[in-house]
Amino acid sequence: MANSCPDPDAWAWAPALQLWHLNRCWALECDIDPIILRARQLRHQGALPQASCVEQELLPLF
Repeated sequence: MANSCPDPDAWAWAPALQLWHLNRCWALECDIDPIILRARQLRHQGALPQASCVEQELLPLF
C-alpha cells in the first residue's frame, strides 16, 4: 500500500511523521476529538496548567 506508514513504532516517530500520521487519520475520518488533540498539544508544549483546564472539559458531569 503506497500510503501505509513506514514505521510501526509510533513512539519513536519524528514530529513530521507524527503529523503525516495524524493527517492520514483525518483522511480516514477517524473520530479524534479536537479537545483531546488540543490537550495533548498543550502537554507536549509544556503548558501543563492550560492542558489541565482543557482536560476538565472532558470530564463527565456526574
